[in-house]
Amino acid sequence: MKLLPSRKRVSLMGLFLSLVLAPAFIIGCSVKPAPATTAELSGTLQIFHAGSLTIPFEQVNERFNQLYPEVEVLTEGAGSATTIRKVTELQRECGVVGSADYTLIPQLMFPEYADWYIIFATNQMCIAYTDTSQFADEINSDNWYEIFQRSGVNYGRSDPDQDPCGYRTLMVWQLAEAHYNVPGLYDSLFAVEGDMMRPKSVDLIALLESGDLDYAFEYSSVAAQHNLNYVALPPEINLADEQFKDFYATAQVEIAGKEPGKTITKEGKPVVYGVSIPSNFSKLEIAVAWIDFLLSDEGMAIMEANGQPPVIPAITNDKGKLPDVLKKYVVEAD
Repeated sequence: MKLLPSRKRVSLMGLFLSLVLAPAFIIGCSVKPAPATTAELSGTLQIFHAGSLTIPFEQVNERFNQLYPEVEVLTEGAGSATTIRKVTELQRECGVVGSADYTLIPQLMFPEYADWYIIFATNQMCIAYTDTSQFADEINSDNWYEIFQRSGVNYGRSDPDQDPCGYRTLMVWQLAEAHYNVPGLYDSLFAVEGDMMRPKSVDLIALLESGDLDYAFEYSSVAAQHNLNYVALPPEINLADEQFKDFYATAQVEIAGKEPGKTITKEGKPVVYGVSIPSNFSKLEIAVAWIDFLLSDEGMAIMEANGQPPVIPAITNDKGKLPDVLKKYVVEAD
């Protein structure tokens, strides 16, 4: 089946508190309009972002360049952990980091490379496929795990050490074992013959389109943006519904940590995106102007149109540390 993602604008103040204290979703209100060009900015802005942000950020960049034509915007998509490590380990200069899991910013960047983040969008997990995928006419939200265990069926996921979609896939499998009451389901899916892994989730799209993969675990926004069919997973396991936050938290995956040999335990939570500016970026005013546009009505409309419901108002860990021009968009969680 193919189901279009929700177009609701969602406020995640409650959800943030669920991750820190005690969450609840609230319908959001409007944000400020797109910034006007008040100063002539010029130079290069390098953006490192999650692969799932590629299409919406391309559209944001196109409009941003109409406002600031003298700014050259360069983008690189990768798994969010890889994206952040380009800054923290490879010491590459970057003006904006966009992560599919906002918690990676404090876990991997604080305090040396950043001290604030802004939560700005949400998403959900799904199973993408094409018309030529094996058993495409049979698969649904109740039987997908049975079809995956059929002979010759291949399914893909991204690397959990590099990409949040990767560890979220493993969380979906853990939650599915309990939700469908199928003991041993996780072990029957993990590292078996049909299980294929690539660095980031968007790498799986080409394999789907070529027929090398039958199915891939993706965000619903990515499936919709690439005109793929997808199975909309039950809210109990799609990592998108605050109502099931306690159940999500029963799933845990260990990933590579901040230092070699160290690990981080990721706990199941709703899918929430974050953005920040690395503290060593030399042209702060350009990066701030870009995020200013992203958080404007026009920028948030672009996110919404691409199946990534915006967080309105946006949420920050520390409003006092934000550049002044961004403070109008955010609330701070206690």
